[in-house]
Amino acid sequence: MPTTHVSTPEAGRREERRLARVERRRGQILEAAARIMYRTGYHGMSMQAVAERAGMSVGLIYQYFGGKEDVLEAVIVDILEGFRARVPTAMDAAGADPEARLRAGFIAFSEVIDSRREATLLAYRESQTLSPSGRATIIAMEEETTEPFRAAVRAGIEAGLFRPVSPELVAHNLKMAAHAWALKHWDLARHLTLADYIDAELDLVLTSIRV
Repeated sequence: MPTTHVSTPEAGRREERRLARVERRRGQILEAAARIMYRTGYHGMSMQAVAERAGMSVGLIYQYFGGKEDVLEAVIVDILEGFRARVPTAMDAAGADPEARLRAGFIAFSEVIDSRREATLLAYRESQTLSPSGRATIIAMEEETTEPFRAAVRAGIEAGLFRPVSPELVAHNLKMAAHAWALKHWDLARHLTLADYIDAELDLVLTSIRV
């Protein structure tokens, strides 16, 4: 008779532990790769160096990624995934007010950048190294992660709270302001905390678009 596989609570727990282990190892690889590429550049990175820093074998890394370009793309995608996970949630928690939504979204966006400053710098420096398909993936994800900002601006204009400004340009300015915290952190952090910086940038943007 054919064997019937029955899912059990223990089997479910084993699968959860396996998935957690996979995610942990993948995170270790990406963190190690980002730190190495930040110092040496993409072309100076070796998979052996990543393996040594991550504390695992090169063979294990190749179980997760096909090669260096896959690792670079995954480092950049990981940042964008952070935006996708946190920004809409923060904006929804802020309620329906467009200004409150923009504020909450920019805070979440900036906090993701702050937690991944080296990877953000790396994304700027090395994104052109990606294949055309890799760049297309990044562009599409970036459009997706800034769409909540554009939606909030459109809602504010329709409600008569914001001037008839370009939602695309407002979203772009918020994105670039958040990225600047990583790009110019060496200078900005001498004068401002992250919270101070967020408040100051929001004041500049929101003051310029309010009716």
